[in-house]
Amino acid sequence: MIKILHNPRCSKSREALALLQQQAQPVEVVEYLKNPLTANELTTLLGMLGIPARQLLRSKEDEYKQLGLDNMALSEQQLIEAMVQQPKLMERPVIINGNKAVIGRPASNILSLLS
Repeated sequence: MIKILHNPRCSKSREALALLQQQAQPVEVVEYLKNPLTANELTTLLGMLGIPARQLLRSKEDEYKQLGLDNMALSEQQLIEAMVQQPKLMERPVIINGNKAVIGRPASNILSLLS
């Protein structure tokens, strides 16, 4: 089953969910702001995405600046912990299919995960 880490207030996240539903895919919706990922889950997710933690951060969020996350000396673990504590810092939506994942921006990224 495909899983979407979803924020219903985000238009891109809603667009991604609609695309998955149009593809007649069974979808598990996880509202990650209500049910934040653990550090272990985030580490696993980053491995599926094949990216470092910094690429999953939303740098335009106020919390990004307040927490000084632009400091390039911060470790992967520190960045992951920031996303655990402030889940809205995480890029969205993220779609997971088995052991692969993509960030659904643009929505066309999702199609590569379905084939």
